[in-house]
Amino acid sequence: MKAEYHRQLCRESAGEFFAPEALEAVIAANTGQDAILRGFFGHPEFHFDESRFAEGWAYVESQRGVIRRALQNGAPLEGAWAAFGRLLHAVQDFYAHSNYVRLWAAHYGEADLPPAESFDGLNEHLLNHPDLRSGNVYYPLELLTFFERTRDWATPRLPADSHARMNLDYPARGPLFWYAMEGARQRSAHELQSLLAGMDEAARAWFSGKGR
Repeated sequence: MKAEYHRQLCRESAGEFFAPEALEAVIAANTGQDAILRGFFGHPEFHFDESRFAEGWAYVESQRGVIRRALQNGAPLEGAWAAFGRLLHAVQDFYAHSNYVRLWAAHYGEADLPPAESFDGLNEHLLNHPDLRSGNVYYPLELLTFFERTRDWATPRLPADSHARMNLDYPARGPLFWYAMEGARQRSAHELQSLLAGMDEAARAWFSGKGR
């Protein structure tokens, strides 16, 4: 997803929990995951690309582990906030980069799609669907799709299973973008609540940045 939508999702799903300083640290780590050379190419697990779902969920779990260890060891808060931001980026991209939304939408006609608020982003059947796929990154042509001047030329020249052709990263990708946003919002809130469920009141205050 484009950075503005990652920021929006972080604020909507976690803005009430975190202190302003903490939320900004979460957002900075989240959007930093999209640095093209450092965060996109060579790291499909950061974005659930190339159908690397096992690696993607392992990466998410590794970031949960960073947060848990920080809680146990009294490590600097900034590391825990950054890990949460990276975790959120990955799970948000899952809905924009995979065909999860399309698998869900296949049960409806395009004109009969229910409101995005009715979308189920935590459906276990779809999360484990045998036809679940995500876009492949084809070098070097894919790089040209990141720039407005060359995007329209490069995208049609890429395979149908490419990231450029499959993504739901921004509204111009079509009406299913809003369902990807809803799924990402639900998963982001779920990840926060799952983390908080394992914390006592003091740990929650520490993690939120409001107990400093």
